[in-house]
Amino acid sequence: MKHPDPKLQKNQDDFLKKCPDKDKEFHARLFRIGNAAYIYHRQADTTTKISEEYFHEWLEGLPDNMKKDMQRKGFEACKSILPFTRYVNERCDIGMDEWMKNHLSEDDFKSWLDAGKTKI
Repeated sequence: MKHPDPKLQKNQDDFLKKCPDKDKEFHARLFRIGNAAYIYHRQADTTTKISEEYFHEWLEGLPDNMKKDMQRKGFEACKSILPFTRYVNERCDIGMDEWMKNHLSEDDFKSWLDAGKTKI
């Protein structure tokens, strides 16, 4: 999947052109998956319209220490926090797993799923 910002897409294309052949597909896959995730999370603001109501709902499900930190930061600062944008999308029936499956190739989707299973 291409990045929606032409300048960033050009940077990715330029990077891949300079990349050694043995590493090119690995980095191309990372870009496709990253671009898809970026678009998914941006949807929360552009399609579903993030609301303060969703923010307060989201806060209720957080552990106390995290909840206090997010409350301190406030709604405006949290509008771009990935767990919150995913909550908004999921709340509006746009599940990330299904969305990624529908917007990535089968191999890229499997790679994305496998990466989520990696333990640090």
